[in-house]
Amino acid sequence: MKIKQLKLKNFRNYHFLELAFDEHINIFYGDNAQGKTNILEAVYLAGTTKSHRSTKDRDMIGFGSDEAHLELLVNKNDVDYLIDMHLKKNSPKGIAINKIPIRKARELFGIVNFVFFSPEDLNIIKNGPGERRRFIDFELSQLDRVYLSDLTSYNKVINQRNHLLKDLKYNESLIDTLDIWDEQLAEYGERIISARDKLLKRLGKIAGAIHYKLTGEKESLKIYYEPSNHKVPLKEVLKKNRERDIYHKSTTVGPHRDDICFEIEGIDARVYGSQGQQRTVALSLKLAEIELIKSYTNQNPILLLDDVLSELDEKRQNYLLDNIKNIQTLITCTGLDEFVNHRFAVNKVFMVDDGNVVKEN
Repeated sequence: MKIKQLKLKNFRNYHFLELAFDEHINIFYGDNAQGKTNILEAVYLAGTTKSHRSTKDRDMIGFGSDEAHLELLVNKNDVDYLIDMHLKKNSPKGIAINKIPIRKARELFGIVNFVFFSPEDLNIIKNGPGERRRFIDFELSQLDRVYLSDLTSYNKVINQRNHLLKDLKYNESLIDTLDIWDEQLAEYGERIISARDKLLKRLGKIAGAIHYKLTGEKESLKIYYEPSNHKVPLKEVLKKNRERDIYHKSTTVGPHRDDICFEIEGIDARVYGSQGQQRTVALSLKLAEIELIKSYTNQNPILLLDDVLSELDEKRQNYLLDNIKNIQTLITCTGLDEFVNHRFAVNKVFMVDDGNVVKEN
């Protein structure tokens, strides 16, 4: 799969922008706050319906405009897909594929797969479990539409159950309806737990091999899923925790409370890993993500690197750059020194200055 072209109108600081991408390495360089990341965000948004920044649609619309328009041309298996997306301030986004409107966002998933790597991702190991859950949920949603449907349904049930737990304070008779929500929560939750566990076992094997090479064959890495129900059937745990849930007015167990553990030589890297170790694990995870998508789809994903090279030491930079040569990549950076020093083959270079993008080669 390849992205061929991007068009933006009133998106962030771009009144109008039209770009054609090389199928290999594309570099966008310039000072900070000029609009480089906005290009990667637009590509990612058009292909996934979501911003990597967890931003609301209205915040991505250019100043003084009521809506923004994005067009992304993707080629997959020699077939072109034109993704049209309209962002509006006061209504849901509109999406069309090859001029045919779609009703649900999940219809878009699977056309193009991305791996997005930003400086924030280097902190995924030491940050809270919510960030790690978002990582695994997005990865699975890209690869499995059934999972996306289960996750959407689970989140709706959680919201309904939590509302009910709050309402019990004013109407105790509602407690009889908890069984209905618990039944649904257990059904969707068990499927989510199973899918996450299965994916992490595959991802862990790949990341472990990469991490072993990155550390000069000195450190072993293990990745595994940590369910909050501790492998006890979710339905049983919900029943056991009911009084606690009523007291806290929220659901205290389930996939929305689970975590991912990263162990280096048997030590929990989330808590005891050095910054260098945590960053090496994060890099291993992202490189493993590329291989995992390839194993599912038989195609390379599109790699988006947002100013991440400046956060890596030379050894990790070189390892990353050596492993993306055959992948279509969009890279943002403040300068070109990293690539000159690496003697890296760059296919297209764009200079970005205050929302203006100039192709240099």
